[in-house]
Amino acid sequence: MRTDVVILPDGDWPQLRSRWREAEALGFTTGWTYDHLSWRTLRDGPWLGSVPLLAAAAEATERMRLGTLVTSPNFRHPAVLAKDAMTLDRISGGRFTLGIGAGGTGYDADAVGLPPLAPAQRATRFAEFAEALDLLLREPAAEHRGEFFTAVASRTYPGCVQQPRVPFTVAAAGPKAMRVAAVWGDTWVTYGPAAGATSADEWFTGVGEQVERLAEVCRSVGREPSSLRRLALIGLEAGYLQGTVVRWRDTAARLADLGFTDVAVHWPRPADPDLPGPPPDVFATICETLP
Repeated sequence: MRTDVVILPDGDWPQLRSRWREAEALGFTTGWTYDHLSWRTLRDGPWLGSVPLLAAAAEATERMRLGTLVTSPNFRHPAVLAKDAMTLDRISGGRFTLGIGAGGTGYDADAVGLPPLAPAQRATRFAEFAEALDLLLREPAAEHRGEFFTAVASRTYPGCVQQPRVPFTVAAAGPKAMRVAAVWGDTWVTYGPAAGATSADEWFTGVGEQVERLAEVCRSVGREPSSLRRLALIGLEAGYLQGTVVRWRDTAARLADLGFTDVAVHWPRPADPDLPGPPPDVFATICETLP
C-alpha cells in the first residue's frame, strides 16, 4: 500500500517549502494539499492558494507526485481549472494528480456569491464538472455547454504531459458521486462514513459499506472494481485510527484487507487541536515503512 501525505497550505512559503522537500526525502508517494479558499479554525490565519502553491512545490521537488485533495466546482470553473491542471502537469514533469469532489456547504460555497444548491443539484453539477474536465483536458481545443458550465472555444495547448490527461482522484461517498469515480476516476478517495464515526469498528463498518457500494456502481457502468485505486484519507480520527502505533498498524492492516491501495496522513501539526495529525511516534513509524 502506497503512503501519501497532506500538507496544509497554512504558512509562509519558506516554511512550506521545507515541509514539501522533507516529505519527498522521507519517501511519501504523493503530497496533497487542500483546495479551499479558507478552512475551519484557520480561516483568519495564513492560507495559501493551492494552484500557485503546487507550482512552487513542483519546482521544490523532483520525484514525489503532487495533487489537490480535493478541488470542487464551488469556486472552480472547468475551463480555468483545466488550464491550471495542464500547466501544473507540465511544470511538474507529469507528476500532477487532480483530486476532485462535489463540494459541500460553507465558506467555499458562499464565497463567490453563487446560489445555494440542494444535495441532488450538487451531485448533478459534480458529474458535469468531471465530464467537462475530462473533455477539456483530453482535447486541446474543445467546447462544453451544459446546465452549470459553459466553455466556448477553450484551449489547453500544449496539453498534458500525462496522456490522455492528468489522472483524476475522485472523492465520493454516495452512489451518484461514486458513479463519477467509476466513469472518470483513476482513484477513489474516502475519509470515512459521511455521518462520522465514534470508534474504529464503526469507521471501518462504514468504509466497508462504501467499498461494497463502489463495487456495485463500477459493475453497473461496466468497469472492473479492482481497476480503480482506493485511497483512504486519515485525518480527523486521530484518536481511534492513529492515536498510537498499535492503532495505526491495525488501521493499515484493516485498510489492506478492504482492498485499499493507498493511504494518506496529515503532516503533523501538534499545536492544532482540530487537526493535529499523527502523534510523533506514529508519524515516525509511518515514515519507517516508506520506500
